[in-house]
Amino acid sequence: MSSISFPSTRTRLRADQIIRAILLGGVLFGGALVFLALAYQFLFSGRIFPGVWVAGVDVSGKTPAQAAAELNQRLDYPLHGRIVLRDGRDTWQATPAELGFFVDPEGSALQAYHVGRQGSLVSRLYDQFVAAYQGYSLPAVIVFDQRRAQQYLLDLAKQVDRPVIEANLGLNGVDVVVRSGQAGRQVDVNATLQALTVQLQTLTDGVVPLYVKETPPVILNVDQQAALARSILSQPLTLSVPDPADGQGPWTFDPQALANMLAIERVQNGDSAQFQVALNTDVLRGFLTNLAPSLGRQPQNARFTFNDETHQLDLIQHAVIGRTLNVDASIQAINQALSQGNHTVTLMFDTVNPTVGDDATADSLGIHELIAQQTSYFYGSPADRVKNIQVAAARFHGLLVAPGEVFSMGQAIGDISLDNGYAEALIIVGNRTIQGVGGGVCQVSTTLFRTAFFAGFPIVERHAHAYRVYYYEKVAGNRVNPNLAGLDATVYFPLVDLKFTNDTPYWLLMETYVNPSASSITWKFYSTSDGRKVDWSTTGPTNVVPAPDPLYKENPDLPKGKIKQVDYAADGADVTVTRTVTRDGQTLYSDVFKTHYQAWRAVYEYGPGTEGIPTPSPDQ
Repeated sequence: MSSISFPSTRTRLRADQIIRAILLGGVLFGGALVFLALAYQFLFSGRIFPGVWVAGVDVSGKTPAQAAAELNQRLDYPLHGRIVLRDGRDTWQATPAELGFFVDPEGSALQAYHVGRQGSLVSRLYDQFVAAYQGYSLPAVIVFDQRRAQQYLLDLAKQVDRPVIEANLGLNGVDVVVRSGQAGRQVDVNATLQALTVQLQTLTDGVVPLYVKETPPVILNVDQQAALARSILSQPLTLSVPDPADGQGPWTFDPQALANMLAIERVQNGDSAQFQVALNTDVLRGFLTNLAPSLGRQPQNARFTFNDETHQLDLIQHAVIGRTLNVDASIQAINQALSQGNHTVTLMFDTVNPTVGDDATADSLGIHELIAQQTSYFYGSPADRVKNIQVAAARFHGLLVAPGEVFSMGQAIGDISLDNGYAEALIIVGNRTIQGVGGGVCQVSTTLFRTAFFAGFPIVERHAHAYRVYYYEKVAGNRVNPNLAGLDATVYFPLVDLKFTNDTPYWLLMETYVNPSASSITWKFYSTSDGRKVDWSTTGPTNVVPAPDPLYKENPDLPKGKIKQVDYAADGADVTVTRTVTRDGQTLYSDVFKTHYQAWRAVYEYGPGTEGIPTPSPDQ
C-alpha cells in the first residue's frame, strides 16, 4: 500500500513569497510603462510625434504651425518644378503652379500631427511606436485645380490641332492646280490630363507626351493624277478612222479644248477615294454620236461583170465591209490612250461583212447566163439629161440581187444631188415640167422596169409618168412605137419607187451600158434561167385626148421679143398592159398594169413687150 507525502509548511510559505514578488514586479513594470506612456504623451503634447515624415521632410517634434512653415519652405515643387509637354520635336514647359498644382502645407502638417492620435488607445500607441522605431512617411496634401490644367492644355491644343485637308486637283485654263492633302491632328485633352496628373503627384520634374489623335485624309496625294492631267493637256489630241482614204477625219482638239473637256472626278471606293482624270464622257459621247452617222457605212457586196466568153465573173469593184462607230469603245480607247501618253487615237468600229465578197464565183452565186436585156432610146436629149442617165446607170452596173430579195431602185440609187455628179435637166413635178436636179433618171428606171418585166420577175411597185414622154416610146432609128406606152416607170425616192422581187434561187447580176452616140441605154440581167416565159399584150393608147392649146406666160427675166418653150404638148390616153409568166406550161402569175396619162399642154414664156403672142383661150 502506497503512501502520499505533502510539502512542508516552510516550503509552501516560500512559494507564496515568490508569487507575490512576481506580481508586485509586474505591477511595478506596468506602472512604469504607463508612466512612460503618459510622460511620452505629455512630452509631445501639441507636437508631431517622432519619426513622422511628409513628402520626404522630417517634421518630428514640430508643432503643426512649425511643420507647416517647414513644409512650405522645403516643398517648393509647385513654383520651381518643371513639367515638359512634348509633341514630337515640339516641347512646351510649365511649372506645376501654372498647371493648377499646389501643396497644402497646413493640411500636410495637420495630417502629420494626427499620426498616433487617431483610433483606439492601442492603435494610437502602436502608430507612435511604429513612427518612433520605423518611421512613418506621409504624402503631402495636394491641391490640384484640373480645370486650370485643362484650360492650359486647350490653349496648347490650338497650336497643335489642325484640320484634315483633302488633296484637291483642279484647272486654271490649261494649267493643272494641285493642293496637297494634310492629316488632321487633335490633342486628346482628357488622356493628356490623366498622364499629367500622374506625373504631378510624384512631385518630380518630368516629360509628359501629348496624346494626339491623327485623322488621315481620304486622299492625301494627287501627284499621279496631276501628272496624268498635265500629260493629257501637253499636246493636241487627234482622232482618226481606220481607213482615212474615204476622206473622213482626222479631228484635232487643241489643249484648251481638251481642258474644257477634262473631267476630274472624286471616286469613292468604300473607305478610300481617289481622283479620276479623263475626258468628260458626256462631252465625248455627244461629239461621237453626232459624228457617227457620217462615219457609218453599209456593207456592200463586191461588184462583177459576167464574162460572156469564159462564163465567169470579173471583179470590177471590191466588197466594202460595213461599219458602225462604237461610241462606248471609242470613248474607252481615247481615255486609255491618253492615260498612256498617246495623243493619236483610232476610233473603234463594229464591222459587218458583206454577203458577197471578192472571192465569189459564178458557180457559188448561180450566175451562168444572160436571162434578159432591154434597151431604151433617148434621141434628142440635151447633154445634161444624157449626163444624168450615165451617172444613174453607173450606180447599178455590177450590182447583185440576192435570191428572194425585193430590190428597191430608190434605195440603190442613193441621193440624187449635184454633189453626186448629177446635173439639172427637165423633170416632172406636180402638173409642171421644170428644171431640176436629176432629169433623165427616169430613162434609167424605165429601162430597169422593162428588163424586170420581160425577165418575168414580180413587180412590187411601179409608177407611170403623169403624161406620155415620147423618149420612152422611141426605138432604134429614132422611131416612135406607141406599143411602148404604158411601159415607163418613174422614181422619186422615197415617195415614189420601183421595186421587183428576185423570186428565183439564184443571184441576179445587173449590168448597165449607156451609149451616148447611139442615144441608148441597155440593161442586162445575168443569172440562171429557171425556164420561165413571159407573154404580154397591150391595148396601146386608148381614149386619146388631144393636148390643150399652148399656154403663153410672160417672164420678166426674158428680153423683149424672146419666146422660150418650157413644157411640151402630149396627148392624154389610157393604156392597159397584161403579162402572164409561165414555166413548163404552168402559169406562175398574171398581172395587169393600167396607166392613165394626162393631156399635157405646151408652155411658152416670153419677154415683156413681145409682139404676136396668141390670145389666151377662155379656159386658160
